[in-house]
Amino acid sequence: MLLIYNNKTNPYFNLAMEEYLLKNFNEDMFILWRNEPSIIVGKNQNTLSEINLEYVKEHSIPVIRRQSGGGAVFHDLGNINFTFISANNNSFSDFKRFTTPIIELLKTLDVNAEFSGRNDLLIDGRKFSGNAQYNYKDKVMHHGTLLFSSQIADLSNALKVKPIKFEGKSVKSVKSRVTNISEHLKTKINILEFKDLIMSYLAELNKDNTPYTLSDSDIDVINKLVEEKYICWDWNFGNSPKYSLLNELKYPGGNIEFNLNVEKGIIKDIRFFGDFFGKCDISFVEEILSGIRHEESSIKKVLSTIDINSYFLGADLDILVSGIMGVSSI
Repeated sequence: MLLIYNNKTNPYFNLAMEEYLLKNFNEDMFILWRNEPSIIVGKNQNTLSEINLEYVKEHSIPVIRRQSGGGAVFHDLGNINFTFISANNNSFSDFKRFTTPIIELLKTLDVNAEFSGRNDLLIDGRKFSGNAQYNYKDKVMHHGTLLFSSQIADLSNALKVKPIKFEGKSVKSVKSRVTNISEHLKTKINILEFKDLIMSYLAELNKDNTPYTLSDSDIDVINKLVEEKYICWDWNFGNSPKYSLLNELKYPGGNIEFNLNVEKGIIKDIRFFGDFFGKCDISFVEEILSGIRHEESSIKKVLSTIDINSYFLGADLDILVSGIMGVSSI
């Protein structure tokens, strides 16, 4: 098995790296990596319904879709990600096989971790690792998080979604009580020391496990995949399942209800209701918004061409965009 100790912390690069290694190498692999603050959503999720959009915007947090299913997770530099790539696709859904080395390592540190439920690892009943898998041809990719010294408040705020406004068939994340591994260690070490311990442990499990360093050509192909896929709105937001958004926003001029149907990230139809006043017919606004991306910049571009006050007395561009994007306060 090839062992890859990846020092890059760009989340777009690291998600693209996983796909590249899965699809272009025949060897089994184990990879350790960390991401700068970012939200990673599951392949089958509606991105907007999983994130706290105001918090994400305020803190400029990247939101990236991964290849595997499961729920959304918040990454920061206090979290270590591990990835197994195995040619034995009979291992799909066998989460215990890939998490056992992590549990056994923690036992050597006198930390009593256990596998729980479908895909979680717990310490004293609190989650420190979530895991997901993706099947590709005759191979399976298993990856998981290891909260070591993550900012739990940031994790909670980034994924804290306000009362349900989205309706659809997307997979919803399950929120759990979480903990950091560092809180349970008798001997204090930092996250990079713990990362080294994991890699050393895997190296000692089998004498045939050998280190591998990404080559310049590997990195070039991965960067190309970043530009063509992982940094793109089409993959991260437009790939969301069909959904409806129901939202209500109060502003000094009255109350506006927003009703949208979205497919592949495109607004198929939108209706406005409320007790607001306007001298012009809002059906024109509904018409010009149909067929555009359900994203802030596209909505702003369209709405900046009209006099919003003529349709929604006392409102402005920010109020309308916030409501359409699912924000209930401004």
